[in-house]
Amino acid sequence: MVKAVRAGMSLRDAAAEFGFPKSSVGEWVTRARGHRLDRFDFADSKPGRAWNRTAENLEQRIGELRVELKASALGEYGARAIRRALQAETQRPPSEAAINRALARRGLQDGVRRIRRPAPPKGWYLPAVAAGRAEIDCFDFIEDLKIADGPLIDVLTAKSLHGALADAWPMANMSAAGAVSCLIERWQRDGLPHYAQFDNGTVFQGAHQFADTVGRISRLCLQLNVIPVFVPPLEHGMQNVIEGFNALWQAKVWLRYRMRSLPQLQMRSRLYIAAHRARVPAEAIPARQTMPPRFTFDLRTPVRGRMVFIRRTDDAGTVHMLGQRFKISSRWLHRLVRCEVDFDHHHIRCFGLRRRDPAEQPLLAKLPYHRIDKPFKGEL
Repeated sequence: MVKAVRAGMSLRDAAAEFGFPKSSVGEWVTRARGHRLDRFDFADSKPGRAWNRTAENLEQRIGELRVELKASALGEYGARAIRRALQAETQRPPSEAAINRALARRGLQDGVRRIRRPAPPKGWYLPAVAAGRAEIDCFDFIEDLKIADGPLIDVLTAKSLHGALADAWPMANMSAAGAVSCLIERWQRDGLPHYAQFDNGTVFQGAHQFADTVGRISRLCLQLNVIPVFVPPLEHGMQNVIEGFNALWQAKVWLRYRMRSLPQLQMRSRLYIAAHRARVPAEAIPARQTMPPRFTFDLRTPVRGRMVFIRRTDDAGTVHMLGQRFKISSRWLHRLVRCEVDFDHHHIRCFGLRRRDPAEQPLLAKLPYHRIDKPFKGEL
């Protein structure tokens, strides 16, 4: 390495060639300056012991004390206990940090370090989405934004997981009927995803107190062969895409301008969404399906297709969905499950989910489920 630098190679090239940092190469070149390489002892040229490092005999005594204290009746042998023992032997015992460093240098620490595992892929709880074979649109409401000297407003936001298709619709009142018109507008323009993800709010899911309730937005998705997915908002990572976009929209639109009316906010939001889509590639991966050109939403159409609920079991291994409690497994307590409700085949399949191993999703239970198709209770 030093010979190559003396032959004309730069420090940067020598560092890349021999796999050392540039600073290390420069340090060795400086130390060998004025010496013949065949007579220069590189082993003796390493830096000496740091002036403030714990003395060798004291480090030896720290190791001995650790062994003695571990075998004592009290059984405390950490850095704090070693320092207490050293106070009886020396007037200036090293600090707990110095004792820990001495133990680490001698390999005497037995603490278990936390294992940092990589985060699961986006959409890991839906295998087709995680593999990139299916697209999912995430929806959420930003609630109760106050216009100065004006009303409270709500904003429906949307963001695709793989693509860059973002949307925001400020509206006077948060409602399922208003959200339906926004979803139809988006899907007519951008095409249909395979999944549509929502939180557990009643505006998306429907009333929680009645059994077998399928809300307005769910019925829209099912009629378009889009699978609605309902995830709990407090589960880490599942709402990151839409929550991140919510924060971005508020920073770049709501907090950036002083809004005096709802039409002004809607105009600012449209400009931002257009600029956002222009900045990021607009193609969604994978491809989206074209929405039927003559689609008419009919709330009286019988419920068909599939719905997905992401839930966490309780201490009895049950989950709450569709206004009912379902027993999943007594061996899968306080853990995530994906419940796929199949209205066509009248059953619910429940799969176990683990962030540690997202590819392994065992089938925990297959429950019979017969829903009596009842008319939609609400404004048609």
